[in-house]
Amino acid sequence: MSDRTYETALGASTKDTITLLGHDLANDVMGEVGFGELAFWLATQRRPTPGETRVFEAVLAALADHGFTPTAIVTRLTHLSAPDSVQGALAAGLLGGGSRFLGVTEDCGRFLHDQLPAEHPADDAGWDAVALEIVAAQRAAKRFVPGLGHHVHKDGDPRTPRLFAIAEEEGLTGPHLRLFAAIGRVHPEVLGRTLPLNGAGVCGAALADLGLPLELLRGFALLARTAGLVGQLAEELRNPVANDIFLSVDLNNRSVDPRPYRAEELS
Repeated sequence: MSDRTYETALGASTKDTITLLGHDLANDVMGEVGFGELAFWLATQRRPTPGETRVFEAVLAALADHGFTPTAIVTRLTHLSAPDSVQGALAAGLLGGGSRFLGVTEDCGRFLHDQLPAEHPADDAGWDAVALEIVAAQRAAKRFVPGLGHHVHKDGDPRTPRLFAIAEEEGLTGPHLRLFAAIGRVHPEVLGRTLPLNGAGVCGAALADLGLPLELLRGFALLARTAGLVGQLAEELRNPVANDIFLSVDLNNRSVDPRPYRAEELS
């Protein structure tokens, strides 16, 4: 038997007790701590304030579900193919959380963090000047600004102003949210058109302002979407559509000759 020890400040158990974050799980955590608060606590190993919990849970709600996105569709189709593997269906949907769906949360949080000036401006005019330089540099480099634009909410993502408002109400509007808001104000000067600040991006800014690890921002988005995908599966059980989606592709496919054509064959 090895005498090596592996320290953890998270969970541990003995014959009679289970501890979590140094507290008795059964008596001090269960029924006393909400799941969102616990998720924050586990990631930071500090208990969030009520205001931090409210902002964090607002982010989770914002990212839980967004309709028939590819992540939702693949979850339903995987369950159709393997109804005995709920974990496989959920995993399939979560694996699709990348640069176009969900991953923007982390991409935006990291981008804003990397762009923050050493000294934070004192007012909106100062933030606007910083944002103008950032957007112009991204434009010159032919790179997108993460969190800017949405394929559905072209005139404004309803989640964005609400999350800004909640953060303001709780006194938690930090530099990431301030810079993101400034990007929203100044980008038309550079791009020549107005794009919405999307919900996934503002969630990334809010999470970064809460001091959560930047490397885990996508993890929180996936945590939120897990709840949404469970909901998708529950609805699939009540009102199945996955087979219709499958058949709509299968019955409308068109066979093509895979062989490459040479010029002389076309003459």
